[in-house]
Amino acid sequence: MILYSSPACAYSHRVRIVLFEKNIAADIEYVDTAKLPEDLLAANPLGNIPTMVDRDLVLSDSRIIMEYLDERFPHPPLHPMDPVARARARMLVHRIDQDWSQLSDEIEKSSDPKKKAKAAKQLRDGLVSAAPVFAAKPYFLSDEFSLVDCSLAALLWRLPVLGIELPRQAESIRFYANRLFERESFQASLSEKEREYATLNHRASA
Repeated sequence: MILYSSPACAYSHRVRIVLFEKNIAADIEYVDTAKLPEDLLAANPLGNIPTMVDRDLVLSDSRIIMEYLDERFPHPPLHPMDPVARARARMLVHRIDQDWSQLSDEIEKSSDPKKKAKAAKQLRDGLVSAAPVFAAKPYFLSDEFSLVDCSLAALLWRLPVLGIELPRQAESIRFYANRLFERESFQASLSEKEREYATLNHRASA
């Protein structure tokens, strides 16, 4: 099993968190997205990152990869067993991507300072408005760590890099984020590039 991963993108990162949370033996190959390796392009001509190759199976969407890993390696489970709860968890990951991750992508990729500033404000305001939800349970709307938390952990780790500082009324988000960042699986999942964000995160939580 090989995971072709960017050392910096949140979508690759959340897959790596799942790998380490479940102690899955997989080779993680960090790639330069500007110069993709031939073996990746042979497996996936579109060159999407992340891409996972498991024998003859090639997967290239982070949500699909995370669910595949959870189903193939069921312990510990990172998705609810109940169909209704599982559907709700899927919707939460979808909403995170639609409402927050897309804004993060825009901040990272846009060359227009006004668009970047607007996206940063929208992301900050969206998180702050959801602060009570982060305080409701130990994990995001759950008593157990899940794929939802994997997605949020990768996003929240990048807030200082995106230039987003949460206000005091979002203290519950900081407590939640630190709970995730302290997990052994999260620390093990960090690339060298992502470890460089640690100083900024310590400043943000100080």
